[in-house]
Amino acid sequence: MPDATHTHGTRVTRVTTPSHPLDPLTAAELDAGRAVLQRAGLLGDSIRFPSVLPVEPRKATVLAWKPGRAFDRSILYTLLDTATGASREVIVSVTEDAVTSDVPLETTDAPYGQPPYLFEEYERVDAIVKQNAQWREAMARRGVTDADAAFCAPLAPGYFGFEDEIGRRIIRSLTFLRADESDSPWSHPVEGLVVTIDLTSGEVVRVHDEGDVPTPEIDGNYGPTRVGPARTSLKPIDITQPEGPSFSVDGSYARWENWSFRIGFNAREGLVLNQVAFRDGDEDRSVLYRASVPEMVVPYGDTSPNRFWISYFDAGEYLLGKNANPLSLGCDCLGVIHYFDGVVADDNGHAQTIPQVICMHEEDYGVLWKHTDLDGNADVRRSRRLVVSYFSTVGNYDYGFFWYFYLDGTIQVEAKATGIVFNGAGVPGEHSPHALEIAPGLFAPVHQHLFCARLDVAIDGERNAVDEVDAVGMPIGPDNPHGNAFTFTRTRLRTENEGARMANPAAARSWHVRSTERTNRMGQPTAYHLLPQGQPTLLAQPEATVSSRAAFATKHLWTSVYDDDQLWPAGQYPNQHAGEAGLPTYTADDRPIDGTDIVLWHTFGPTHLPRPEDFPVMPVDYSGFLFKPFGFFDENPALDLPDGAAASCSCSDHGTGACTCAH
Repeated sequence: MPDATHTHGTRVTRVTTPSHPLDPLTAAELDAGRAVLQRAGLLGDSIRFPSVLPVEPRKATVLAWKPGRAFDRSILYTLLDTATGASREVIVSVTEDAVTSDVPLETTDAPYGQPPYLFEEYERVDAIVKQNAQWREAMARRGVTDADAAFCAPLAPGYFGFEDEIGRRIIRSLTFLRADESDSPWSHPVEGLVVTIDLTSGEVVRVHDEGDVPTPEIDGNYGPTRVGPARTSLKPIDITQPEGPSFSVDGSYARWENWSFRIGFNAREGLVLNQVAFRDGDEDRSVLYRASVPEMVVPYGDTSPNRFWISYFDAGEYLLGKNANPLSLGCDCLGVIHYFDGVVADDNGHAQTIPQVICMHEEDYGVLWKHTDLDGNADVRRSRRLVVSYFSTVGNYDYGFFWYFYLDGTIQVEAKATGIVFNGAGVPGEHSPHALEIAPGLFAPVHQHLFCARLDVAIDGERNAVDEVDAVGMPIGPDNPHGNAFTFTRTRLRTENEGARMANPAAARSWHVRSTERTNRMGQPTAYHLLPQGQPTLLAQPEATVSSRAAFATKHLWTSVYDDDQLWPAGQYPNQHAGEAGLPTYTADDRPIDGTDIVLWHTFGPTHLPRPEDFPVMPVDYSGFLFKPFGFFDENPALDLPDGAAASCSCSDHGTGACTCAH
């Protein structure tokens, strides 16, 4: 059962007793799971919990489940012994109150890999760096003798096969300065200084120190002290729904107009949507079984020693969900809001609630459809959308993940990148091919934010197929005598290798997911099509280690046969992994994908050439894609919308009171 509370007109749901197999983990379950580990003798003073995730039931089990029946609740624990560096995966069935699996992780053997970082390791990095004599000498040479003036950032090291790093739990640190604890450090990078650390031994493996580029003294703060008083010219915009919102919530289950789905949340992916369906007449027709953005990579294009190794996996190395923000009314969300609390485990395995981590609300979205007939009579219906979102902050960057549901059956996914760009120092006015000067002496390297959405498609059931559709011109000839004609091609993708594709904006390329069991009234398969933005995929060279580690980002589309255990585009443990995990492994057998249960994996996101306008804090950079019906319905599913304009028509005839806008 859920707990539901009201705060300042908003409603908050926290699932406390699961009533469905796909409900998110509860605090009580996390506490019970930890107690099982304690009784099994698997805990101790040096044991930490870098990853705690739900074990979702097999799809077949969920689809066969009926309300009122029992179901298992299990938790996957990744345990790390910080004293030895040894780690293991342990599955606990909370239902059975027992350990059901215990497997050591071979992190010292190829292809390696390490569990995600602990929050406590960030503070450990700071302490280790500041105690190192070589770092202190490097800082003193730069005129800094007060260690408290430094911020030592904890940064994932990538993988390069360096002998002194293989098989060890490694992290790197770059140094930034700040005038006081409230000062933003990101505008004061110490160039040419990189510290590599073994987190298990606490040893500094290596200090790279070269050059004496002055540290910029640019003020990178963005509060009122620097900016001054806020402008007063903006008038209020009030969003009111006097009769309340149009959606309903029962635990993790939400329904809005024709849409229904279950809301999940975990420490790695953050927001997960399950069993997404659209009500058509008296039938809830399936569209997606499961949808999330389970990974992203941020590769840098800079060759400098400070940054050539940077390619952060913000989900697999840092955990997007664990870094998620509590959201605030009027700031992150506007209108009549329904929040969902999220529950994760802290470094010691104790349940930790992130209040109001998911925001759900409606918003107006302009005209949905309109026509003025030959007699001048206008019909218009306004669009609105349901927004389900969360925000995560990983170091200097903030990411918002927004899922939009529209009245016409469209789903839109949007990632919002904001926060503070990652900077280095240079000589003011100097040209760099790999970084742009965004403030005097402050250079922001070129980089990418490449997200991967996982869409477990279920278009009218589990048996689907994918067609690639291109618009193509036709040469002048018998079939095109006037040269004006163009057409389209439709190519069935029949195997997993064929299902690894690139976007082609010049051909308006889209990918149609078609049911192989159901047709519309024209006799065509019911379908949705994925419309990509077609921005660049990974720009690193194929020989670069990041190309192997983030192989998912080398294609806009991957298509795999469904497997209950295949959730992670870059594999379970991308941290310091040598590569080829995740999608290359999932699709290695080149299985048939025509008329079976398939998953689409879509890479999207911006290639960022930073601008002065991105300093000191970056306006949101939007990226995403559309998943739209294409013959899923027999006609426009939004014909029955009410004419809301009739109640608020303001186009009267010059004071006579007669409405002239045909409403």
